[in-house]
Amino acid sequence: MIKEKDLLEAIAECQGERNPNANTCIKLSAYYTILNQMRKEPAEQYSFASEPEMVTLSGDTEFMKAIEGMPANDVIMIMDELMTTLSIVNPRLYRGVMNKL
Repeated sequence: MIKEKDLLEAIAECQGERNPNANTCIKLSAYYTILNQMRKEPAEQYSFASEPEMVTLSGDTEFMKAIEGMPANDVIMIMDELMTTLSIVNPRLYRGVMNKL
C-alpha cells in the first residue's frame, strides 16, 4: 500500500530535479492524482441489495483473471482511479476509451 509520506517524498524528489523532462512531469502528475485520491473522504454507499453483485466474466487475459469473482463495485472503483490518472497522463488515450464507452 502506498503511504502519503512516500508520495510526498517522491513529489519532493521530482520537484527538486534541475532539468525536469516530460517523464518527470508525468510522474509528478500521477503522484499528485494518487495523493488527491487518498485524501478524499470515502463517499457513503447505500445499497438495498443483500450481497454485492460479483463479476462473472471469464477470459484468458491477466485482467479478466484478476477480476473474476470480485464485487463489481470494487472493480469499478479501481477502474475509476485508473481513468482519473490516465486522463492526466495520456488525455488522448483517455478520450479514446471514453468514446468506446
